[in-house]
Amino acid sequence: MNEISSQPHEGLSKNAVGLPQIVFFVVAAAAPLTAMVGATPAAFSLGNGAGVPGAFVLAGVMYLIFSMGYAAMSRHISNAGAFYAYIANGLGAPLGVGGAFVAIAAYNAVQIAIYSMFGFFLNNGIAQHYGIDIPWWAFALACIAIVHFCGARHIEFSGRLLGMLMICEIAIVTLLDLAIVVKGGGPGGFSAKPFSPAAVFSPGLGTALVFVLGSYMGFEATAIFSEEARNPKVTIPRATYLAVMLIMAFYAFSAWAIVEAWGEHQIVAQATKDPANLWFAMSDKLLGKVATDTMNVLLVTSLFAAILSFHNTITRYFYAMGREGVLWSKLGHTCPTYQCPDVAGKLQTLIALVIVIGSALLRLDPFAIVFSWMSALATIGIIAVQMLVAASVIAFFARDHRDAGLMHRLIAPAISVIALGACLVLVIRNLSVLSGSDSKLVALFPYFLLAIGASGVCAAYRLRRKDPGLYAGLGRAVQ
Repeated sequence: MNEISSQPHEGLSKNAVGLPQIVFFVVAAAAPLTAMVGATPAAFSLGNGAGVPGAFVLAGVMYLIFSMGYAAMSRHISNAGAFYAYIANGLGAPLGVGGAFVAIAAYNAVQIAIYSMFGFFLNNGIAQHYGIDIPWWAFALACIAIVHFCGARHIEFSGRLLGMLMICEIAIVTLLDLAIVVKGGGPGGFSAKPFSPAAVFSPGLGTALVFVLGSYMGFEATAIFSEEARNPKVTIPRATYLAVMLIMAFYAFSAWAIVEAWGEHQIVAQATKDPANLWFAMSDKLLGKVATDTMNVLLVTSLFAAILSFHNTITRYFYAMGREGVLWSKLGHTCPTYQCPDVAGKLQTLIALVIVIGSALLRLDPFAIVFSWMSALATIGIIAVQMLVAASVIAFFARDHRDAGLMHRLIAPAISVIALGACLVLVIRNLSVLSGSDSKLVALFPYFLLAIGASGVCAAYRLRRKDPGLYAGLGRAVQ
């Protein structure tokens, strides 16, 4: 494994973020409030109904197992490319670059999805409250400008901002959860049945998991900030475990609370009849209109926080690819003042601008098409790359056990490969449900991502022919 040193003035800012800031980035990317308000109604109505809280636990346990191998490898690989570097060091540079291309496509897709949802909610909210119809894309474009400004600052700036926004969105949902508990639940009182095997493994679990898995997207970003973290060999593993446990606990408890509030036998009917107001109606009832209006505002800031988090993730992928010669070398440039990937940030912003403007010109529905299709594409891509990472852990430690025990280097990653493979099949088989469309174009998404991955593999082999020295350094650890 090759190592290079990156001087502060040449690369990313060193020792800039600690455990709390990294967790903020990860949890913000998961967008807890958005996941609860946006994903759970579909999971309740189309999935396993009252068993959805247990499905969140099931997915969380799977990702905790995945984190065991992921965290073990993070102690030896420090690179802003994260997934790319892990795959390159485990399964070889060609697959590493292929995985990086898929990850870049998937993260850009999820960011575009959230931009469209951001515009959609603001358009709806302002139209309802003030009777003014401002196009969704106008809000999205304004958001792109603000995100670019924030992303072009020092990484600590984004960490503090995301911390404040994350605390606010978690607080409002927790307030509703506690109000439900204080009230004593719904018609049937409290019950642990939503976590029972009979409820969790009831018909529809596969469909529920399709929506649940998407809610965990972004937790793996801990390693992306390894070059900027204080004491990364300790901070990154801890941040990974803590982020997954926090997300799982919040999702499971909040989903359970809303099930108990409406009643285990009524939750499916309510989620089907009025999915948009499943949470807001209960907030109105228990907390009042002011709290519900606050929740609506925080839903928008939740989306913004997720966008900013993914912006930082994508720019660091571009930065790593540029620095190592796979993509345009100028992408590896950092701002001398803020030590952030400035050229990569401009490219990422340009991509968002082009797609949002293109969607507006084509008059695509921001929710039914842009959000739904892009989030489906992203879910497939991220799960596929996660599966490659789990396999790379096995291959990496097979050559040298280092300090990793059997559970971390073999058993946990092997379970993850199988579980993530099953999840990938589930998502692809339920693609029309996840995307809300039977379009033939949507059905081609897996093949589209496969082609992107193949182009990455070809790019690596082309680099090997043109510059064997650069190729030998792909996926290197950065000190």
